[in-house]
Amino acid sequence: MPSPSAAPPSPSLAERVARLEARQEIEELKYRYLRACDHKDPEEFRACFIREGADIDYGELGSFATVDDLVTLFSRIALARGSEGHTILDMHHGLHPQITFRSPTEATGRWTLRFRQIDLAEETERVMCGEYDDRYVVEGGTWRLARHHFRTLWSLSRPLPQGYAVDNGGFQ
Repeated sequence: MPSPSAAPPSPSLAERVARLEARQEIEELKYRYLRACDHKDPEEFRACFIREGADIDYGELGSFATVDDLVTLFSRIALARGSEGHTILDMHHGLHPQITFRSPTEATGRWTLRFRQIDLAEETERVMCGEYDDRYVVEGGTWRLARHHFRTLWSLSRPLPQGYAVDNGGFQ
């Protein structure tokens, strides 16, 4: 009979491989989310979240009762257009993932965000560093965001320099 202080049994090779595959799927989910932000894709953005009941808090942008409320705000900002095309140009880089599994179908994650935004309407640039605190669940066989909280660590806003030029050709 094992002693009460004995270490729990080590996971099997199959369990370890399944966890590595799940971690890769979660990382790909986060990258899809970040790419959807940069590519102004509301449908892909929405698909990253669970269908109902997500816990969403974007700090200064607010908390959202539903994912659809968040998608509405995302669309309003990301798809805003001026005479030269999109007025908001974003760059999201997710770094330093720390993913912890709670079960085979639930995990939590922390990520650092490096963010840069050009606002052509206001002629400003914003550079920011922040932290995501996420919870992921498997829904319909796919990992999705169930909790998505963001906290700004620091930011810098400044006017664009006189005579600036922006090539907005990547977006139609």
